[in-house]
Amino acid sequence: MKHRLLVLSLLAAAPAFATNGYLQHGYGVKSQGMAGVGIALPQDGLAAATNPAGSAFVGNRIDVGAVWFRPSRGAEITGNGAGLDGRYDGDDTRNFFIPELGYVRQFGGDYAFGVAVYGNGGMNTDYSRNPFRSFGAQGNAGIDLAQVFVSPSLAWRITPDHAVGVAVNLAWQQFKAKGIQPFAGFSAAPGQVSDQGRDDAIGWGLRLGYTGRLSPTLTVGLTWASKTRMGDFDKYRGLFAEGGGFDVPENYGAGLAWQATRALTLAADVQRIEYSGVPSVGRTLAPLFAGNPLGSDEGPGFGWRDVTVWKLGASYDWSDDLTLRAGYSHVSAPVPSGQTLLNILAPGVVRDHASVGATWKTAGGELSLSYTRAFRETVRGSASIPAVPFGGGEADVHLSEHILGFAWGRAL
Repeated sequence: MKHRLLVLSLLAAAPAFATNGYLQHGYGVKSQGMAGVGIALPQDGLAAATNPAGSAFVGNRIDVGAVWFRPSRGAEITGNGAGLDGRYDGDDTRNFFIPELGYVRQFGGDYAFGVAVYGNGGMNTDYSRNPFRSFGAQGNAGIDLAQVFVSPSLAWRITPDHAVGVAVNLAWQQFKAKGIQPFAGFSAAPGQVSDQGRDDAIGWGLRLGYTGRLSPTLTVGLTWASKTRMGDFDKYRGLFAEGGGFDVPENYGAGLAWQATRALTLAADVQRIEYSGVPSVGRTLAPLFAGNPLGSDEGPGFGWRDVTVWKLGASYDWSDDLTLRAGYSHVSAPVPSGQTLLNILAPGVVRDHASVGATWKTAGGELSLSYTRAFRETVRGSASIPAVPFGGGEADVHLSEHILGFAWGRAL
């Protein structure tokens, strides 16, 4: 019962944010201290969130943590003939806390069972000064998307140095939109576009992984997550394509970890996220002008592109009790310059993260922290606001982030 209450509290507390598009830059505070590296470098009970095979190499352990997330997002509209010009601050809500939980137990000599509970990112904006007020919008404008995963996993060590793993990604997501009432005039279901309160959806997918030690100092990893098929947001079936569809995109990657010295480990990951496979996210605004309204089967989306993420990290054992970490990551641009109008609501545009972290071993377990700075990125609109019916001009969107993580873990 206590474990069930803990999981439910994690689900209730998880908010939304945006890093690599809208997927989290790393799972687990130790990984976040290395800019999210983890495909070939499992470090704690959250390993299965990145690569379920990694659970075979972390022993028996539990990890509990939380991440404080503070984004700064907004937009500027210029040259608009409908009166939208101005600078808009989307930070009416600023502080978010994202919990995480990982548990791994080895059994049978060659197997490991684990459960990882984590937030998978999202999108959040809150404009007290509504960018669409000249179109008749009322109240604060913004959207709030939260996604939480509960991922039971099983890893099998097929030899002492090689393991495969599978995780079932059980997903819950919640969405709310407000202050975008004028878009109802372009919808197949005008009553289900804005201000419908929170709506929930559940779904599931799979993650597969491999981890192998090619030598005493070199480890490789592979991971793949299927598209997570989610139920529809019925209350917002007039906003999202396919009557409220909003799946979690397929993603996959590869990693290397090299123990350069007894104390120093260097690691690198490359990840691909297929946003184009989710129509509500990947389709551009163009279908709207081809007779496909918002919410229809062929309706428009936010226009996000598929992205590739590169991550580099280092871990250094300063002493038997202190480990230091650092990392840097870069992601290709998800939001094209011609698709910034709708992305005033979802400016997931940051591209570069720098991270530091540390772990102290104590008699009662391990205390870990990480800090990540996602540097400010601005996407300047180019032919971004159609003259008809929106009045033309350009919308520029920007985002930066501070991310601070704390975790406690121990071997069992």
